[in-house]
Amino acid sequence: MDYDLTWVKEAGLDVKTGIDYTGGGARYASSLQRFYNNYEKNRAKVETFYREKDYENLMITVHALKSNARMIGATELSSGFAALETAARENDGDFIEQMTPITMNAYKELIEKLAPITQLGEIRAVDEISAEEARETADSLLAALDDFDDELSKELVTKLSGYPFRITWNEKLKEAADLINDFMYDEAADIIREIYGVIE
Repeated sequence: MDYDLTWVKEAGLDVKTGIDYTGGGARYASSLQRFYNNYEKNRAKVETFYREKDYENLMITVHALKSNARMIGATELSSGFAALETAARENDGDFIEQMTPITMNAYKELIEKLAPITQLGEIRAVDEISAEEARETADSLLAALDDFDDELSKELVTKLSGYPFRITWNEKLKEAADLINDFMYDEAADIIREIYGVIE
């Protein structure tokens, strides 16, 4: 299904970049919807870590938000999260104190502009799989790798790519696929176990 994303451009997002990252209009719309739906959970995490000066967990959270924002074409917001990630890594409390409220306000403003995404119902691309399907596929893939089943492993890694991972995890999955092509099953299995932990 095609989605009219004109309003997304008006919200200030680089739609072309978002579509390039996500792989198509329906996948992009699905990513926008997840970005919108995860706002409250992510806002609460950032505010807790910021308040408690838990810079290690703040760094992990804003790293994910940086990737998610970049994936939907929110370049400026992604840069804001990237700056916070660097500051958290370097324990730069002054920068964090100054920039967290500004960045989180920009995040909130973008979420408000993305509210129309809720009117589209649940969006899933044709080949997109749910978290439950992704976990089942990853389990089957690990078993196939353990059995050195080359064809089934290739089939399952392709199916797993239908789960909407963040950019960095998509790259990891491609790395696992390359390892399978090179018959390096143990190394591929290590990556799939890592990936399993980020399916939510």
